[in-house]
Amino acid sequence: MQCAVITPQPSYYPCPNLRPARFRLALSGGPPARSFLNWGLMPQNSQENSQAYPRRRSGSHTGRKTPETLAAATMYTFLPDNFSPTKPKPSKELKPLLGSAVLGLLLVLAAVVAWCYYSASLRKAERLRAELLDLNRGGFSIRNQKGEQVFRLAFRSGVLDLDSCSRDGALLGCSRTADGRPLHFFIQTVRPKDTVMCYRVRWEEAAPGRAVEHAMFLGDAGAHWYGGAEMKTQHWPIRLDGQQEPQPFVTSDVYSSDAAFGGILERYWLSSRAAAIKVNDSVPFHLGWNSTERSLRLQARYHDTPYKPPAGRAAAPELSYRVCVGSDVTSIHKYMVRRYFNKPSRVPAPEAFRDPIWSTWVLYGRAVDQDKVQRFAQQIRQHRFNSSHLEIDDMYTPAYGDFDFDEAKFPNASDMFRRLRDAGFRVTLWVHPFVNYNSSRFGEGVERELFVREPTGRLPALVRWWNGIGAVLDFTRPEARDWFQGHLRRLRSRYSVASFKFDAGEVSYLPRDFSTYRPLSDPNIWSRRYTEMALPFFSLAEVRVGYQSQNISCFFRLVDRDSVWGYDLGLRSLIPAVLTVSMLGYPFILPDMVGGNAVSERSTSGGDVPERELYVRWLEVAAFMPAMQFSVPPWRYDAEVVAIAHKFTALRASLVAPLLLELAGEVTDTGDPIVRPLWWIAPGDETAHRIDSQFLIGDTLLVAPVLEPGKQERDVYLPAGKWRSYKAGAYNHTFKTIPSSLRVLKHQVLGTSLMSALDKHTSN
Repeated sequence: MQCAVITPQPSYYPCPNLRPARFRLALSGGPPARSFLNWGLMPQNSQENSQAYPRRRSGSHTGRKTPETLAAATMYTFLPDNFSPTKPKPSKELKPLLGSAVLGLLLVLAAVVAWCYYSASLRKAERLRAELLDLNRGGFSIRNQKGEQVFRLAFRSGVLDLDSCSRDGALLGCSRTADGRPLHFFIQTVRPKDTVMCYRVRWEEAAPGRAVEHAMFLGDAGAHWYGGAEMKTQHWPIRLDGQQEPQPFVTSDVYSSDAAFGGILERYWLSSRAAAIKVNDSVPFHLGWNSTERSLRLQARYHDTPYKPPAGRAAAPELSYRVCVGSDVTSIHKYMVRRYFNKPSRVPAPEAFRDPIWSTWVLYGRAVDQDKVQRFAQQIRQHRFNSSHLEIDDMYTPAYGDFDFDEAKFPNASDMFRRLRDAGFRVTLWVHPFVNYNSSRFGEGVERELFVREPTGRLPALVRWWNGIGAVLDFTRPEARDWFQGHLRRLRSRYSVASFKFDAGEVSYLPRDFSTYRPLSDPNIWSRRYTEMALPFFSLAEVRVGYQSQNISCFFRLVDRDSVWGYDLGLRSLIPAVLTVSMLGYPFILPDMVGGNAVSERSTSGGDVPERELYVRWLEVAAFMPAMQFSVPPWRYDAEVVAIAHKFTALRASLVAPLLLELAGEVTDTGDPIVRPLWWIAPGDETAHRIDSQFLIGDTLLVAPVLEPGKQERDVYLPAGKWRSYKAGAYNHTFKTIPSSLRVLKHQVLGTSLMSALDKHTSN
């Protein structure tokens, strides 16, 4: 055993009562141990030290146990009474490192927290996303296959609590609003075709008395919208003006009142961005708009409205609709029409497309009588027009509601009809759903309960219409339908009446509060029941209301027009109105009378006939419509106007009518419109989406009339392709300035025989 004793120098220890501890390093066996020094301070009294500090075992630096004989070599350290342990202070070099470490730890922690939130938000976003649809608390938006936003809607009656939302397959549902109000909300994704994606949306309030409102934005992504309703001021595409609080979306007479919507309407709108929306039939639907934000306000409510909840159900409204997105505007419209609209099952008589209607209204008004009717027929033939369709309009009966000719005005109605029939005329009569209180039929109607009644159901409800005060027939009652049609059949049988002009029929002529034999949750159903009265007489019949009535195979007449140039029931409104009604699924359209109705206080001329130039321009447009009607005869002007009328009625018979009949035959299979917008053949053409003064007959005949006073030429927009005028001038896709006589441009795919017909019947 080798030992080494290392003693530090005394000068290193200034304290006199302390001396260096001596350490003996005992190494057992092996080579001499490596010398090392371990410092310590020990008291001089080693015994005191041993009692104060008990001995502890020590292990060798090699990890092996030290023999017991070396226990005395264990080192002890003396701590004075005033000793206070202190933590070692890090050096200045370590402080930046420690700060960086703490900062790094905080950053890692923040990243973990952010990732957790991000993962949660991803899961929520995934839960609130349907295919190409993104839902947020205040609404939703829809993208097309290219990722472009094509539809956006905002919830205006509350915002969703997204924590209440969940997704189950294709169904995304939420159960409450952000303020805790319970509701039933869902969006269901449906893919009916590879190129079509649809979303069924429903918001139903759990408690009655509330209104549900959503705002559909029309101006996003440069979209243009079409559809909805016949309007007093008609634009194509839809142009919003001012603010309109939501009103009941019901058929109305926009000519006689300031109602927002006309007599032909459907809960359907279409966008140039290939999006379409159809509001469900069960909704108590109200519509308003906000021109500032360019939105339609879709609202459902059961208060202050003619809508009523279905029997046995609380008045808790629901707003439900389907939004569909396709590849282009034409294809998505075709899908929606086939999916939601009925198609006509038959086609009106060919002569209804070929020959004009001659109405007695403007010429004779309520003063019509037998002599005037016969004289009118003679004048038609004297001016070398065909004996076609003659319509006896208004007061031919003793009172409104009667079904017999007034013998004072028509002393021999049977002989008159025989003479007209022998001359080749088909005669139709004006009828309506009113029975005035002074009619001989009023008492019978009250006794048999044929009329719409006041809310208690005890008494008939009287209404004011443009020809007085009377009751309204309740077409939900089978007895009333049979009674009305029975009288019409007797007229047809007795006088060989060809058909009837079914006037009025708008919900706006019903009382605000009423009751019917079959309760109506939607008052528009009354209008539809009225149009069904025309079914037995469809071949030459005309009606002026339409709601879910596309299967009625007769002509739907636009509301009366004023003899003015503008968009407010004037000439400029004619093409937008026809295109709108066409998009609503009604292909057989009668755009009322050439020149308007000539009411002096609503006419540019101020007289009893429309302004001459306006009349001629109107005639030129009407010649290319599905049906054509005169009430102011052209001979009320001069020989030149008569010659123009001859030219265009002949052109209609030889060129337009064959094409109209061909397209009418296709309608029963396809449901496609006869009169079409330019974008029908150019769905991706932005300019075509805005054109409101041109139209197509089918896909091949383009009509561009002059619609402004004092103009002798106009610009014509030609969609892509090669076009040829009837004068054999060839044109390509662009704007062209065309002389006013060159109104019709023909697509090159049409046959040369049609070109010959154009050259034959049209001249400068």
